Amino acid sequence: MMHQQRSAARLSSFSDTSDAEDIVTLLAPRLAYFAGVARTEHVTRAAQEMQVPQSTLSRAVVRLEEDLGVELFARRGRTVALTPAGRTFLASVERALAEIERAAEEVRADADPAAGKVAFGFLHTMGAETVPGLIHAFRADHPRVRFSLVQNYGEAMLERLRAGELDLCLTSPVPDAPDLVARRLDEQKLRLVVPADHRLASRRRVRLAEAADETFVTLEPGYGMRRITDDLCREAGFKPRIAFEGEEAETLRGLVAAGLGVALLPPPAVPRPGVVELTVTAPRAAREIGVAWLAGHVDTPPVAAFKKFLLSRRGRLLPD
Repeated sequence: MMHQQRSAARLSSFSDTSDAEDIVTLLAPRLAYFAGVARTEHVTRAAQEMQVPQSTLSRAVVRLEEDLGVELFARRGRTVALTPAGRTFLASVERALAEIERAAEEVRADADPAAGKVAFGFLHTMGAETVPGLIHAFRADHPRVRFSLVQNYGEAMLERLRAGELDLCLTSPVPDAPDLVARRLDEQKLRLVVPADHRLASRRRVRLAEAADETFVTLEPGYGMRRITDDLCREAGFKPRIAFEGEEAETLRGLVAAGLGVALLPPPAVPRPGVVELTVTAPRAAREIGVAWLAGHVDTPPVAAFKKFLLSRRGRLLPD
């Protein structure tokens, strides 16, 4: 009776969400001890197998029962047997311990220097050629390293970086934020893309101001290329008239080929028929490409190796 009163008093203190978290913290270290005793049905034998003092094991089990407010074992001399409540509790405990073991194995595998995982984000425009080439070159020396790849626009990748979902990302513009570390890796010249029958199509070079009266197709607000397009047009003395906002550069090229407008874009991986790509002489049209990661984050060995590889590609990140 006294045991039940102490148990009920202790359980009554865990009534809201924060208290529930407290009881998980309180119970967790004792679950493995409970499972060990339940498996052997003998405290002394369990203590020997788990290499802990018998007194430590006995106290842990008693305190677990007190915290739960139920008896998990029926004592019979030196042996113990699970009560009905103990059998119910054991089934859940074994599943929980198996899940913890699985999670521990997974994170150890991800951190393995030879065969771990790198969560890597990159821009849509770098997916066709740049990133596959980088991964191919890296895996020449690290053939078993695995990659979890995310292709998105810059701001979305930085959000996932901050959330811990990415280890590294290639982005543009190169971010400047106190919680991130970023390094410039390369520069990519941008071109004015016009339809093949456009009045400027016979030219090789053009000043952006010459397109002031044109209709533009652009990426959506929030994309780095959209910000660069708006800034370059403003520097050239005009605000672009937008006919369409999309999510992929190659979609915009297709719309240019269809005569819906012109676009400022990085070079394509493969030349597209129906368009002409002009060098912009003024203002200087280029975007910086950089790699970013979370400040203060401790890299696993595979992430550190890939980061070192990317930094070694400064000035030659992009294909010629």
